Amino acid sequence: PDVPEDVINRYPHIAAGIRALRCAGFGILVKDASLGGRYPVMNVTLLHPQDQGCFASFGAHPRFEVALERALTELLQGRALDSLAGFPAPGFDEAEIADPQNLEIHFVDSSGVISWQFLRDTPDFEFVDWNFGTTTEEDYAWSVDALHAEGHALYIADFTHLGVYACRILVPGVSEIYPVEELEFENNSVGNLIRPALARLPELTDDECAALLDEIVELELADDRLVTVLIGLAPDAASPWTDLRIGELKLLLALAIGDDDAIREGCTWIAQYGQRSEARLKVYRCIADLTQLEDPSPFESALALMYGRETLEQAFALFNQDERFFGLTRLGSDFEGSAIHQRLLEAYRKVRG
Repeated sequence: PDVPEDVINRYPHIAAGIRALRCAGFGILVKDASLGGRYPVMNVTLLHPQDQGCFASFGAHPRFEVALERALTELLQGRALDSLAGFPAPGFDEAEIADPQNLEIHFVDSSGVISWQFLRDTPDFEFVDWNFGTTTEEDYAWSVDALHAEGHALYIADFTHLGVYACRILVPGVSEIYPVEELEFENNSVGNLIRPALARLPELTDDECAALLDEIVELELADDRLVTVLIGLAPDAASPWTDLRIGELKLLLALAIGDDDAIREGCTWIAQYGQRSEARLKVYRCIADLTQLEDPSPFESALALMYGRETLEQAFALFNQDERFFGLTRLGSDFEGSAIHQRLLEAYRKVRG
C-alpha cells in the first residue's frame, strides 16, 4: 500500500528528498512493505519516464522513520541523478521475477525485474502506521521476539579485534543473502582443506599429488574458481599463481602423476576456457596432442614445426614428469613465497602494534 502524504510529511528531511526526486522528473512511489504490520520494511520505488525503467529500494528497521530513510538512501547510494537510467522495465513473467538469480540481483544493485503486480493501485494489504521501537533496547527486543515468533533461531557472536567491536548475527532461513545451495557451492572455507598441500606444492610426492587431486575432485570445486581466492593468497603480479584456476591445477596434478585421462580432460577444459597467456595455452595444446600419440617420437619434427622447439620441450618436460607444476613455486606455510602477501602481513603487524 502507498504511504499517505501526511505520514511522509512527519519526517521533513525524508519528505524533502522525495520531493526533490519528483521535481527532477522521476516517478516516486512510497510504499509500506510491512505486509500488514508484520515486518519492519519500507519501500521506495523509482519509475523513470525516459526509458520506463523501474527501480525498487527497500529499507528495514523496527522504527518506521529509520526504515523509510534507509529505503530512500539505498535508492541513491553511490548514484547521481543522471545515472538512474538503464534499469529494467516492469515484467509480466512471474517465473523470471521469482527466479533466485533475479532476487539476488535485487540485493546486489537493485537492478532486478519488478512485477507489474507490484505497481497496482489496489494493494493486498491495508496501510499500517507501524512503529515497533523507540530505543535501541526496544528495537533489539522486538526484533528477537519477532524472529522467535516466526520459529527462527538466532546465533550471535561478538568480536573485538584491534580495538574495534563487531557483532555477527545469523538467522538460518532469514539472513541468507544468496540461496543456500549457492552458499555451499561458493564456500571459500573449503580452501582450508587444500591450503597446506598447496603451500608446499612443488615438494609433494606422487602419492600426495594423487591424494590432493582426489580431494579437489571430491570437493566438487568449480574448474573456473581462482585458487588464490580459495586459499587466501595475495600473489605477486608476475607469478603463475595469479591466474591459476582449479581446472588448471587439476591438470598440473594429473601431469605430475601421469594420469592420462585426467590430463586429456584438463587440456580440453583449458582449451575451452582460455584466459591464460598464449604461450602457456600453446604448451597445453601440445600436451593434448602428445596424449593422443602412442609414441610421440616419430612425430617430434612435425610437432617442433607446429609448436616451436621451446614449446615442445616444455610440453615434453611436463608430460614426462621431468618438470612439475609449470613454474608454480613453493609458497610456504606462511606464504613467504609471495612478496606482496608478506607486505600485507607486515602492514597487519604494524596495525596490531
